[in-house]
Amino acid sequence: MDTQQVSAPPRTPSAGVVHINIRLTDGYTVISNRLSQHRGLSLLAIGLGTHIQSLPDGWRVGIKALAAIFPESEARIAAALRELEQHGFLRRTRERVGGGKLATRTESYNHPEAAARGRARVAAAAPLRATAHATAHATAHVGAPVVAAAAAEPVRAPAPEPEPVRALVLEPESVRVPVPEPVPAPTPVPVETVPGPRLVPTPAAPRKPRLPLPAPEQPTEALYAAAADLLAGLPRAAPLFLLSEEDARGLVPGVAAWLERGARPDAVRAAITDDPPVPLRHPAKLLRHRLAALLPPPLPAAVPVVPLQNCDDCDRAFRSSVPGCCRECRDARAGAGGAEWLGLSA
Repeated sequence: MDTQQVSAPPRTPSAGVVHINIRLTDGYTVISNRLSQHRGLSLLAIGLGTHIQSLPDGWRVGIKALAAIFPESEARIAAALRELEQHGFLRRTRERVGGGKLATRTESYNHPEAAARGRARVAAAAPLRATAHATAHATAHVGAPVVAAAAAEPVRAPAPEPEPVRALVLEPESVRVPVPEPVPAPTPVPVETVPGPRLVPTPAAPRKPRLPLPAPEQPTEALYAAAADLLAGLPRAAPLFLLSEEDARGLVPGVAAWLERGARPDAVRAAITDDPPVPLRHPAKLLRHRLAALLPPPLPAAVPVVPLQNCDDCDRAFRSSVPGCCRECRDARAGAGGAEWLGLSA
């Protein structure tokens, strides 16, 4: 009696991801691991490349069209598209369409290396096709008169002057069209991604002194409260700028200085959060730098206004910083006092 083999179910791993897959029959796209597990692309670029490969042909994948669908900004989407172009998953060209307009043609590749080899083979075969086309055109152009002359000649007795016929028959033999030798296809060179220029200074490079955080000249509780509310509400408009309580407390004087100089809260929010770097690792440091480097100038000093006063003698209005008499009444009092001193009073 044979021993019955028992197949045990696979053991569930104790750590890591566990896939719960359901067989799909519609609404799915096959994505290569060259994109989904690429080590040189950011997660945003991988997700954007996956989305583009799942779209049907003819779908618009411009920066503004993608920014209208997803919460990322146009700057982050443009950076992700440049990553996909750099690694060969995307190719964008400008083509001329009807009416003298230009349109962007976007090509998405699921296998960039194979696509690059195919373009190399097409580029190498282009000169051969051009030469073969020129040879066929020259041969047809030279042989056409011979066929026409032979077809136009009637079948009669031998022609009295055979020299022209002999010349026509020998003419195509005398013309020799050079046939080019086939050029061997070049060996495909693997596409290697060249790292871009280093935009971050080296650790040994001299650093500029950091600007101090500005502070208001006349701080008030209302001014500091408005600045704290602005910093606390930043994640609603810019989710990347989620600050800790300590960071927000340290940035309050800088925002208060902007508000004291007449900047509106929405203008301050746009100036310190627009177009952040990708990826943003230290939002508090970026806000501190922008608050110090982009500080607007102070408001011009207001011209002091001298208040109006009522004259104690004639009750007319005059401008003065202290109450009393107008100039005419002061002059009249001064004249009356001098006359009494001289004994001229009636």
